[in-house]
Amino acid sequence: METVSGILKKIFTVTNILSGVCFFATMALVLANIIMRNVFIQPIMGTVEIVGLLIVTGLGLAMANCEMVDGNIGMDINLPWPSKKVDRIIETASYLISLSFWVIVVWRIFVFATTSYVNGRVTSTASIPVFPFIYILGFNVLCLCVALAFKLVRSVMVTAAEFKKPARAESGESE
Repeated sequence: METVSGILKKIFTVTNILSGVCFFATMALVLANIIMRNVFIQPIMGTVEIVGLLIVTGLGLAMANCEMVDGNIGMDINLPWPSKKVDRIIETASYLISLSFWVIVVWRIFVFATTSYVNGRVTSTASIPVFPFIYILGFNVLCLCVALAFKLVRSVMVTAAEFKKPARAESGESE
């Protein structure tokens, strides 16, 4: 498991760096547009559309790495469960539900990307084809699914190990 974890972390670190490049490009484009508009009285056409496409791409690229390093916002259920086994089962179920949801999202994103390609959908001002960005987003969400699947398998393994442990004798009572 550690080998797979290391490989995934390296891959998702690369996607995270590419995400940073997208956000840097967004910042540079906005700055260039401000300078062009105020100094040369000629704004860069399609800046809003390009910024939107870069932000979607950047956010998508960062999702899998965020999941792998537990950088996302999460909630714990702090109830007095009788054992850690219940916590493990809830954690496993949570990963299963999350993975199921995101697999459906990936499927629908790829359907939308294909439809956009077939219909020739482009942005309104700059006429940039949107399907490559939708496919990139689909790939990025697929990477998120891989991260969730890894965490689900790890959670199942930890839960199974928890159930294999012998029950501890309660407060020294004998049978």
